[in-house]
Amino acid sequence: MNPVDLLLHPVRLRIVHAMSGGRALTTAQLCGLLPDVSKATVYRHVGLLAEGGLLEVDGEQRVRGAVERTYRLRRARAVIDAETAASVSPEDHRRVFAVAMATLLAEFNAYLDRDPDPARDLVGYRQHAIWLSPRERAEMIEELRDVIVARMANEPSPERTRHLLSPILFPAEEPPAALE
Repeated sequence: MNPVDLLLHPVRLRIVHAMSGGRALTTAQLCGLLPDVSKATVYRHVGLLAEGGLLEVDGEQRVRGAVERTYRLRRARAVIDAETAASVSPEDHRRVFAVAMATLLAEFNAYLDRDPDPARDLVGYRQHAIWLSPRERAEMIEELRDVIVARMANEPSPERTRHLLSPILFPAEEPPAALE
């Protein structure tokens, strides 16, 4: 299975998210981070991600007679590059977007199933209609990319909580006709 197909599943995408920040986790630890997903499902999808080269074995230890593996995300393999994204059909884009939304919904439901405090956690799901020229859109994307990429290098620590940030941008309509 190629990396794109591996990422096009909500559970596998959630596992990739959980492995972010250079974390090394066992499948049992991942099960704890995804309590709404059955253990068998988590184990199956970790196996697929490892077979596909998105996860690598970081270590092994014996636990009650079995070998427990610790996995680490191979970040470079878990990215869909611009060339690949540009080559897919509109139908494939629908499928990718649906998986992204299903993953986002599953993650948000898992958050709400814990002891949530959206006000304290500054949970946001705002949508804004903005008017941008192609140049302004490119500038905004670059500015957002700079802000986000700088924080993607953060590693887990006692004062940090993993957050899911999902910027979505698309033209909602055609440009208006030129004013005469």
